Amino acid sequence: MTPTTLVQSVDWLAIAPPTLTAVVALAVLVADLFVPGRHKQLLGWTAIGGLVASLALLIPLRAGDRSTFCLTTEPAATAACSYTADRFTLVIQVLVLGGALLTALLSLADTRDKLPPGEYWFLLLSSAAGAALLPASRDLATLVVALEVASLPAFALVGLRRGDRRSSEAALKFFLSSVTATAVTLLGVSFVYGATGTLHLTELAQRLDDVPGQLQTLAQAGVALTLVGFAFKTAAAPFHFWVPDTYIGAPLPVAGYLSVVGKAVGFTGLILVTVVAFPSYADVWGPALAVLAALTMTIGNVGALRQVSTRAWSAVRLLAWSSVAQAGYLLVPIAAAAYSSDDQIGATVAYALMYAVVNLGAFAVAALVARTHPENRIADYRGVYAASPLLALTMGFFLLNLAGLPPGIIGLFAKVTVFSAAVDAGLGWLAVVMGVNVVIGLYYYLRWTALLFREPVGESVGEPAGERTHARVPAPITLAIALAAVVGVVLSGYPQFALRFAATTLF
Repeated sequence: MTPTTLVQSVDWLAIAPPTLTAVVALAVLVADLFVPGRHKQLLGWTAIGGLVASLALLIPLRAGDRSTFCLTTEPAATAACSYTADRFTLVIQVLVLGGALLTALLSLADTRDKLPPGEYWFLLLSSAAGAALLPASRDLATLVVALEVASLPAFALVGLRRGDRRSSEAALKFFLSSVTATAVTLLGVSFVYGATGTLHLTELAQRLDDVPGQLQTLAQAGVALTLVGFAFKTAAAPFHFWVPDTYIGAPLPVAGYLSVVGKAVGFTGLILVTVVAFPSYADVWGPALAVLAALTMTIGNVGALRQVSTRAWSAVRLLAWSSVAQAGYLLVPIAAAAYSSDDQIGATVAYALMYAVVNLGAFAVAALVARTHPENRIADYRGVYAASPLLALTMGFFLLNLAGLPPGIIGLFAKVTVFSAAVDAGLGWLAVVMGVNVVIGLYYYLRWTALLFREPVGESVGEPAGERTHARVPAPITLAIALAAVVGVVLSGYPQFALRFAATTLF
């Protein structure tokens, strides 16, 4: 009888997207030692080219169902593999690499005079590589490593503005909260491994059904601690306290990156451990996530509602609290999966696609405003239409998508999909809580949108009155805003493109 082998040839095409991103990160770091100061912008364009190439490498993978680093030579359907490039993986990799690409475009201007280019591009690409690896991870060890590769460079990105007290404080808060989450997650993973003897997600799902009686408590504690650790990563309440200060202290492109890619990483990990690894404990994590979803969306919306338009950095602070509220909406289909089927997870994926595009677009506009109004107050957006009608219409479109109102059709349909997931799962109370929170969100999103079209008072976005039309807008920022707007319009015109993942993306 031929012995079972533990060695498998590596499927280089399957692992190409995160691998190429990591290789370009190292190349940029080394090149920084030799490129003269006047040519440092080449490092940024190299990073952008690497992200575009990584996205292109996803095209041959669109059929999905490729696995590597497996324990046996059996078919992928029965083998325990550490890396799987299925449709779920593909969609999340498009999201995180696309988000990193828009962040890179927003960052070009800042790396010219405010941020050290070599370190910045290396850290951004390293984080993106970890984020792209995570959705393909199918064992807890790879999952935790990918999570930390995505998170550790982000700490440095937040605190990269040297000499800025707020930036250092934000990085410290982010670091301490994330390290706590990692410690809790690792403790939970060790308990789960001790109780089951495996780290592979598919094997965990089988063995947790048949844990010996003396190890039941250990397994239950491990599952609970692992879920708490990922709740930290998703900024779910009450583990959200670091978000507003971190977003304010970080460079705006980094804040946008954290709000989209950082959140996608946390939710992807949460989906993998709940639906794939711990389905036998659905009666535990289902109600817990439902309560977390209700608490998170309520705290986030109330926090956004309390923002004073004349307060310094109130625009960024509102977007931060808004991202907490959006995390609550994203949790709803995951909780619903415990009561019906894992098909509900597709609603989270569809919602995440919508949120990523329009939220990064809103941060791109905020980055443009910050060039002339560094304190980035909501009041600074008054009269944008008078100075730049197209910019006002674009920002209004992003905000209306976040609110779930036409012409933001994709935002409306994404919220309806999440709402339907709760109703189909029998979580009527959660659907009611979500409906109330959506109404709360309408108020502050519409208030900001209306301000864009009001008569300007004194100065408006761009330059002082009389000179504002001569404000110079960096081409990469314009391109980032345009890309986000075009994708948002396309998704609104053809929402089925995103919403069809509600039924087809998961495993």
